[in-house]
Amino acid sequence: MKRLLAAGAFVLAGLAPALAQQANDPQNTVFLDTKDGRITIRLRPDLAPKHVEQIKALTKQGFYNGVVFHRVIDGFMAQTGDPTGTGTGKSSLPNIPAEFTKTPYKRGSVGMARSQSPDSANSQFFICYEGCGPLTGQYTLFGEVVSGMDVADKIKKGDAAANGMVSNPDKIVKMQLAADAK
Repeated sequence: MKRLLAAGAFVLAGLAPALAQQANDPQNTVFLDTKDGRITIRLRPDLAPKHVEQIKALTKQGFYNGVVFHRVIDGFMAQTGDPTGTGTGKSSLPNIPAEFTKTPYKRGSVGMARSQSPDSANSQFFICYEGCGPLTGQYTLFGEVVSGMDVADKIKKGDAAANGMVSNPDKIVKMQLAADAK
């Protein structure tokens, strides 16, 4: 038994550097700054490589700077990424085919918003608060908040009667890849 436990500890110790390296990958880490502080998102190219590439390309273009959180439902999620602020806008890049996984949505998960078509994700994404579990396998999961969830919790909530649409919404002040951070 001791030998088995020691072998297990060795395997876990061997994984620790790989996990630490993955968590500190500046090419796959996004800083999303709001008026209340910074939300740090670890991108997951292992789950959704096409979605991660699109998010990174848009971030590098400065696409998300100044974009509002147009739909925020208390206890569920905060959605952004629409340059029109209406929930119907998108970038000039092509839509992305779905990359659904069985990785469960949980608090801090970051997923792509889409229309009824599974292959309609483009630039809009959401940060989960709670209750996102049913989205698993239905919406592409491409990242997770690794710090700043307290900042995400402060995003102005929308009107429940209006499906979370926000009047005078909070916005992304600046979004950048950690590798490009100034």
